[in-house]
Amino acid sequence: MEKTKRFQKYIFIALWITPVITALVCIGIGRYSLSFWRTLEILFSPLLQHVPHIEITDMERSVVFGIRLPRILLAIGCGAALSSSGVAFQSLFNNPLATPDTLGVSSGASCGAVIALMLGMNMIGVQITALLFGLGAVALTWTVSKVRGQNSIIMIVLSGMVVSALFEALVSLMKYVADPNDVLPTITYWLMGSLNHSSYSSLLLGMPFILAGILIVFLLRWRLNILALNEDEAKSMGINLKAMRLFVIVAATMMTAASVSMCGKIGWIGLLIPHISRMLLGGNTQRTVPACISLGAVFMLLIDTLSRSIMAAEIPVSILTAIIGAPIFISLLRKTKGGTQV
Repeated sequence: MEKTKRFQKYIFIALWITPVITALVCIGIGRYSLSFWRTLEILFSPLLQHVPHIEITDMERSVVFGIRLPRILLAIGCGAALSSSGVAFQSLFNNPLATPDTLGVSSGASCGAVIALMLGMNMIGVQITALLFGLGAVALTWTVSKVRGQNSIIMIVLSGMVVSALFEALVSLMKYVADPNDVLPTITYWLMGSLNHSSYSSLLLGMPFILAGILIVFLLRWRLNILALNEDEAKSMGINLKAMRLFVIVAATMMTAASVSMCGKIGWIGLLIPHISRMLLGGNTQRTVPACISLGAVFMLLIDTLSRSIMAAEIPVSILTAIIGAPIFISLLRKTKGGTQV
């Protein structure tokens, strides 16, 4: 028992250190490569201006602060957000196959982005429209699922499937009527997911939603264990199950909508990372939520670094998440014999 606790303690320490080290390594990888220590010197150069023998070129400053740092921050935020949304929805619906798009938020945000692209908006306009449509899709799901003033889990899931299918159909319709020489390639590339358009202005708009959502899920992590209970059992423990579900849905929706609005529709992270976390630390969400935040950030950092450095042309992120995520998920299923934890 003590060995298990010590092992989990070491895992937690590693989980908090790994994203920082991974981010520092990934900043130095690319066509203009930088060593780990040189990356540190550039990052801390504003504080080391008066230290002799440390000279930072304008090219290095531009590559690190202008191009790679906002992209690294976006990868960390979106990875942590999608994996946190995944574990929150899997706990909420008591279903290990639930994903951040269960309630239609990704489909709604994608529809909003496609509309903005067809109207010729800039990337900030695309981001705002996608964010609003993502939030609106879940609001529609919540409204449709009400039967006699009550929202049951089964009705929420079924309504989410219907709303998601509706927005997917609208996206297909707009792709069908879009200009095939100009607009359609832009729409197709955006829907495949990319962090190529990351900037400090886009981070300033989307990151507050991600941070707020992660904070809510993190603070409620111990209560996620009791979401599978029925109303009477929850009331006996002093828990308002209806309010709890609403808080979790709002938090996960904010995170997913903000992520999709900034980097497109990216799959597998919200499904795969919660399973890996449960495999390492068991099914207690008090431990798996922090693990999901860390592992999601690391996974997204590695995927994005591969997408921009493995070939001369950048590979869409969703392609790599599927190619890498699917075999890993199959391996996890075989190792756990189809269970959700070891």
